[in-house]
Amino acid sequence: LFWYGAGYKILVEEELFAYERARLGVARGFGGPGTMGPFVVLNALGALGLLVGVAGSSTLPVLALLWIFYTQYLLYSRVNELYEVKGLAPPLHVWWLVFPGFNLVVGLRQVHFLARFWAFERGEDPPKDPVVDFFPFIGADRFTWREFLRQPKLWCRLLQDVPDLEIGFLQGP
Repeated sequence: LFWYGAGYKILVEEELFAYERARLGVARGFGGPGTMGPFVVLNALGALGLLVGVAGSSTLPVLALLWIFYTQYLLYSRVNELYEVKGLAPPLHVWWLVFPGFNLVVGLRQVHFLARFWAFERGEDPPKDPVVDFFPFIGADRFTWREFLRQPKLWCRLLQDVPDLEIGFLQGP
C-alpha cells in the first residue's frame, strides 16, 4: 500500500493534473498531494482519535475510503476521456470500481491504458509488458463483466485454450 500511495498514486495523479492544466487549462483531478493528502490525514486523525478516545473518530477512515474511491472514479473517467478526445473507444468501465474483484481489474487496466496513452503522446510504441502478456484482461479491448467471467482466456495466458464457460446468466453481452 505504501508503494501504491507514495509512489504510483501520487505520480500518476500529478502527471495527469499537469497534463490537463497544460492542455485544457484546468485540471479535473487534485494532483498527487491533493489526492493522497486528505486520505492520509483522515486515516491518521482517525487512528489518533481512536487511541486517545475521541468519539466519532472511527468515521474518519470511512471518509478516507470514500475520498480515495471518489478520486479513483475521477481518474478512471479522466483516462477514458483521454482516449475519447483522440477518437478512440474508452477502455475502462468506471462503475466496476464499486465491485470487489472488478475494482482490481479496472485498476490494473487503468495503469496499462494510461501508460499506453503517454507512449502515444510521446510518439512511441508502447513497450512490451510481460504482465499484460500473462494476464490478457489487462490489455484486452473493452469487454463486459459477463465476457470476463465466461472467457478464461482473458484471465491468464495459461488458460488461452480453455473454451468459454457455458453458464446461463453469463450469456449475452
